[in-house]
Parts: sequence; C-alpha cells; structure tokens
Amino acid sequence: MPRLDEAADLGIAPEAISQTVRVATIGDADANLAKFNIGTRQIPIRVQISETARQDLGTVQSLRVQTAKGGTVPLDAIAAIGFGQGPSTIDRYDRERLAKVGTSMAPGHEIGEGSAWIAQSETVKTLPPGVRLQAVGDAEIQGEVFAGFASAMGAGIMMVLVVLILLFGSVFLPITILAALPLSIGGVVGALWLTQNAVSMPVVIGILMLMGIVTKNTIMLVDFAVEQERHGMRQRDAIIDAGRKRARPIIMTTIAMAAGMMPAAMATGEGGEFRAPMAIAVIGGLLVSTVLSLIFIPSLYTLMDDLSGLTGRIFGRLLKPNRADGEAPAHAHHAAPPLAAEFEAGPTWKRVTEFGGQKDAGGGGTLQPAAE
Repeated sequence: MPRLDEAADLGIAPEAISQTVRVATIGDADANLAKFNIGTRQIPIRVQISETARQDLGTVQSLRVQTAKGGTVPLDAIAAIGFGQGPSTIDRYDRERLAKVGTSMAPGHEIGEGSAWIAQSETVKTLPPGVRLQAVGDAEIQGEVFAGFASAMGAGIMMVLVVLILLFGSVFLPITILAALPLSIGGVVGALWLTQNAVSMPVVIGILMLMGIVTKNTIMLVDFAVEQERHGMRQRDAIIDAGRKRARPIIMTTIAMAAGMMPAAMATGEGGEFRAPMAIAVIGGLLVSTVLSLIFIPSLYTLMDDLSGLTGRIFGRLLKPNRADGEAPAHAHHAAPPLAAEFEAGPTWKRVTEFGGQKDAGGGGTLQPAAE
C-alpha cells in the first residue's frame, strides 16, 4: 500500500511505485521488452525476480525506486509491504472502479430478459453503499436505443405531420392518416406474443419501418376520397368509393411486403436469429394495420371531415372583417354610367370595338365604325 505523503515529498508518483513492483515481479509490458531475433521470429526477453524471491518480503522491500532528483530509495520507505489479495488489473468506467460480470444469453432469450432478471435479483437489490449496477456492452447499446426510440418516433411523426399539413392544406386530414400508427403497434405486440419473442433492438427498428409503410397505405385511401369530393361527390359516397377502389392496391402491397419479409422471419441464413424479430414485428403490424385501416379509417375520416368543416365555419365567422358603421356598400359609390351616355359624344373607334356586338336601341342595327 503506497504512502502517498512520503512519496510526494520525494517526488515519486504512484505510477513509478507500481512500475517498479510490476517489472520486478511479472516483468515489463510486452511493448517495452527487448527482443531476441531468430530468423523471422522475435522472442521477447522478460527480466523478473524468481518466484522464491517474490515470497521473501525482505527482497521486495529492498527494491529501489527512483526519485525526482535521480536518486533511489527502498520500496519500504514509501510503501507498506505485505501479503494480500487484490485484482491483477483495475478497470474503470467514468473514473469509477468497474467489476465486470458478463454472460451469454441462452438460445431463444434476449438481452432485455436477462437484464430484467438481474435487476430483480436479491443481490442487486441489496448492494452495499457506493456500489451500483451499470450496463455495458450490448446491454448498454440496447438501453441507449430504447432511450432514443421515443425521441426518434416523436421527431418522425412530427415531420410526417408537417409534410401532410402542407400537402393537404388541413390539420384534421393528417391526424386521420396518422391514426393508423397505433393500429400497427397492436399487430406488433400480437405477433411477438404468438411467436414468443421479446422486445429487442431489431423490433424497435421494425417499428420505425412501419411508420412509413402504414402511413403510405392510409394516404392512398384518404387522398382518393378528397379528390372525389373535389369532383362533386358527397362525403359518404367518396370515402366508400375510395375504400372500394383503393383496397386492392393496399392489400397487394401489404401481401407483397409480408411475403418479402417471410424468409427473414423464418431465421434462414447467417444472422437470421437477429433479423427474425424485426421481420415478425413488421409482418404483424402490416397485416393488422391494413385490416383495421380499411375498417376504422373511413369512419374517422368522416368525423374529422365534419369537424374540419365545423371549425372552418366557426373561425370564418370570428375572423370575418366587419364593415364600419355608416359605411355604404362598395357598389353604391361606383354606379355604372348608363349606356346612352357613352353615345352622346358620338361614335368612336374605341366605343365601336367595345360595344360592336350590341344592337342600337332605336332601330336594332349594329354599331358601325365612325367615319374619320
């Protein structure tokens, strides 16, 4: 155990003490060792005291440590020498001592399950003061992914919402489109439960993929209904016609996507166990969201369209500019002059061209250009 006060007075750093003991007992680091060349081979030369000498405290106490002034002092002058137990290396995490305890997960189990089991164990619950549990490696990466999943999902939804508002010119129609996203989450949960898979990092990636696919299917349905209403079709007929005509391409794209993800869901090929949960989540979310979108989205579209019209009428009345008191209508100050006054000055070329298609009030003849 180093005596730091005595070592500081002599200008000896703790690193110098540890280096002296290490070189004498186990030898210097491999990079600092001298090499003996034999042909194309290099054999490191490690110098250390014998094992019998290591057991003699007198030998260890007499080891010389260099001071800042160039002299040397015995090791026992700056450290307490004795037998004991301790780690051969000290790992640190954020400048705190780290004791690693790791294991590999059994087949069919995810890191999240192991982390939850460890957190619920009695040993972890009764850790002494100053000791805490810190996830590292894959568990740490998965925790960071889950922590950033909410912000990534929120940012993605807000970007989609802004784009849809700009395209449709309405706030209520984008809400109708985004309402299909919660429907897909139910399909993800159901698919994972049926296949006995836990929520893992690939599942989170699959949920992010579902955002764009599910939104695309709903856009096809809502946009067709909006176009039909612009052509004069009633709201109810427009959404029914959209469901009938857009159901086929929506179902075709869903089946094609599910079929394409099927090999990955069956965990075929190298690394298939990692991709399988993602594919299962995507397939389950797609199938459930497609069926529920064709059932619930038309009803929600009707409600949101009525709410949009009602809100527009309310705000239209509130924001409509009022006419000032005593102000007459605009057409009262700009009465059109009678047609007869235009002909009192005699016909001109301008008047003939402007009223050349009208008949004269007296004889019914058409106006002719005046002679110059």
